[in-house]
Amino acid sequence: MKGEISLVGMSVQLFLSIFVPLAFVIYGRKKSWLSWKAFGVGLLIFVLFSQVLEKVVHMLVVDPSGTSLKGINNAWAFVAYGALTAGVFEEMGRYVGFRFMLKNNRTYGDGLSFGLGHGGMEAVLIGGVSAINMMVISHLVQTGQFEQIASSLPATQVEMLKTMLNQPDWMYVLGGIERTFAIAIHVALSLLVLYGVRKGQFRYIIYAILAHAFIDVAPALYQVKIISNVWVIETIFVFFAIASLVFIRRIAEKF
Repeated sequence: MKGEISLVGMSVQLFLSIFVPLAFVIYGRKKSWLSWKAFGVGLLIFVLFSQVLEKVVHMLVVDPSGTSLKGINNAWAFVAYGALTAGVFEEMGRYVGFRFMLKNNRTYGDGLSFGLGHGGMEAVLIGGVSAINMMVISHLVQTGQFEQIASSLPATQVEMLKTMLNQPDWMYVLGGIERTFAIAIHVALSLLVLYGVRKGQFRYIIYAILAHAFIDVAPALYQVKIISNVWVIETIFVFFAIASLVFIRRIAEKF
């Protein structure tokens, strides 16, 4: 019964992670602000800077446990590293995208499209692919094949997978909702970086890096179990998402 319940949660997470970004794309097309070029560059920048370059640095610096740095067993150092690294790589990626790849695409709609491509791809890769992976693992557990595969995996990874499988159903649903909120944050940060590029003032990129790092502090604290209540983290995240929506509306007049 537990596996069946979890599959429902995983399915909801998969649905939200894929179809919410798709719904925003359809809405953008209907409202005539969607730029396919900016959307594609935003998607590409996320993959290159967050999923490739940042991950290479993590492999060199982060302990295999995923909750500390190599040679530094200090949770606060890990939190600071994780938050700043995400901010630097993703915001510098946005800067590169707008500064060098979108010289003729710097309207408000381009900023919205870039952020949607960036955040939408994150939702698909982190929320959607994660849900599919857990569905596959759940099937392996139900068919008795998981232990055979687990023998070839690191013990820490096996424990993490078992913990995820034993999550209550609502945790998966919450993960899908979180990816939706994250899109708003990515759009707001994209517009902030774009505004800096248009003004020729790099300080706005610094603001975006610091804002991104600040937003990522709470999830990092949860990862190292300094904060153990997931509702505290999600409440903070909702606040940032609402603030992002307000920013998105107000910065429109600057364009």
